[in-house]
Amino acid sequence: MSGIPVRVVLADDERMVRTALRVILDAEEGIEVVGEAATGAEAVSVVRELRPDVVLMDVRMPEIDGIRATEQILATLADPPRIVVVTTFENDAYVYEALRAGAAGFLLKRAAAEELVQAVRLVACGDSLLYPAAVRTLAAEHAARRPAPAPPWAARLTGREADVLRLMAAGLTNAEIAGRLSVGPATAKTHVAAVLAKTGARDRTQAVIAAYTSGFISPA
Repeated sequence: MSGIPVRVVLADDERMVRTALRVILDAEEGIEVVGEAATGAEAVSVVRELRPDVVLMDVRMPEIDGIRATEQILATLADPPRIVVVTTFENDAYVYEALRAGAAGFLLKRAAAEELVQAVRLVACGDSLLYPAAVRTLAAEHAARRPAPAPPWAARLTGREADVLRLMAAGLTNAEIAGRLSVGPATAKTHVAAVLAKTGARDRTQAVIAAYTSGFISPA
């Protein structure tokens, strides 16, 4: 990657984890680790000061956890970084709450080095790090079990946009959505943008989470 490097902050209460992540990322061209934090409160402070592009955020940390830290960062910065939750267990309720709070996706601590690098590059470009099967599992385990009223935005979606949201939830890319619906890539991109606008979602991850938590899409 050429040009300005992707600036990353590492937030994890285990020094060894932060060191391992730094070694992997600093070895990559176009990525620079600019700061570290050992607690959620420190993560908020460091991010406000350094304004990184990407934050790798552990969900379980002292003082405030990664969920609250994510909420505070996204609520107080006009141009917040993309936040990737780093977790040990993909079905952790903390992961689901972090995604609902605005995280762009999650990464398992056992992920390979190349997966870590790819995740940083992906979210830095504005894409979401979304694992559809895992999100469906999370929604099934942690979404409200009682029947939910239809969200206000559901009535504003056209039939085609509703189809697009379902395909997004299935993990299809814009190109794959275009192929499935027999439309051009530009048209698919326009439909995705309309879905994000009408659901009030920051990115694809937030749109999919909103679809599950509202009951618009059943985890089953």
